[in-house]
Parts: sequence; structure tokens; C-alpha cells
Amino acid sequence: NLADELALRQLAGAVVASSDLEIAVKIQNTFTTDYYRIYTSTDVMGCEIAGAIKSVIALSVGMAIGMGFGENTQSMIITRGLTEVARFGSAYGAEPLTNLGLAGMGDLVASCGSPLSRNRTFGEAIGRAGTIAEAARNAKTVEGVASAPAILELAHRVGVGVPIIEAVADVVSGKLNAIQAIDRLMSVALEEEL
Repeated sequence: NLADELALRQLAGAVVASSDLEIAVKIQNTFTTDYYRIYTSTDVMGCEIAGAIKSVIALSVGMAIGMGFGENTQSMIITRGLTEVARFGSAYGAEPLTNLGLAGMGDLVASCGSPLSRNRTFGEAIGRAGTIAEAARNAKTVEGVASAPAILELAHRVGVGVPIIEAVADVVSGKLNAIQAIDRLMSVALEEEL
């Protein structure tokens, strides 16, 4: 959820995940309001993975926006990014359907689609500046910057290909600039979509 919209009590939803459904239901009952819907899940791993990776995908969407790319590019990155989330999660035992809910697609759409998202906004700064060093001059806390290298390492441990995450990790580590990252993504070998 985007905090600024929640503060205005705009309609929103979230997922509470616990291996103990009874605990999840108690939390659901505590935090559900007339404007904030809480849904339950027992897929703790899937919700955590989706929440971490969406920040990295939002950085890449922001970079594309900052470089002047439009909706087709953003749509491709979001949907291919969701595929990376799903493959990564499955390799770690997450429930694939979690990615279709609020913890997966919902969080991804909010983070990638809104200028209120710190990750997307910082990605835009990288896209405009070209490098993370230039963009970092006015940076706020951006989860995707810190998590991209760690997520990439975890993906490599289980042999999951994550080209978007890898490109973002290389940009935030200074190995690539934004243009090189996009060029590399567009040269990744084509495969069956799902």
C-alpha cells in the first residue's frame, strides 16, 4: 500500500500472512476497517518474496520511465517481473497463486504504477541521470537498492534466471548504467513465456 493514500483513508487492501491461520484471522479482524480490507494467507514465504522483489521491479519500471519509455515498456517489465517473482518463489516453495493476489500483483501494480512509490521514483531518477551515483544525490530510503543484490544471490543459489533483477542489481552496484541495463534486457534469449 502507498502510505500517503492510506493516510487519506482511500480504499485499499492488504494481506496478512501467518503459518497459523487463526493468528492471521485475529490480525485481519483487528486491522480491517470500512476503507481497509485485510485478507489472510498461510503462504508466508510467497508474501515475503513478492514484497521484496516488487521493489526491485519498481526500480526497473522507474528507470524505463526516466529514460522516456512508455506504457508498452512498463507493461512488459511489470509482467516479466511478475514471472521472475513467481519462478523465484516457486523455487523456494511458495504457493504460485500468491503472485496473483494483493501480495503479488497488487503490490507490484501499486509500486510500479504510482509516482508515490519511492522505488519507482528513484528508478526514474536513475533513468534520467543514467547512473545510480548521479541519482543518489537526493535519495530517500529505497528498499529495492539494498535488496536487489541479495535477491540476485538467492536466485543464483537455486538456479533461477531473473534477468530484470540482475540488471537492476548491476545498476545499483555501478556495474551498468541505465542504458546498458535496458540494452542487456532486450538481448536476453527469448523463451516460452510461462
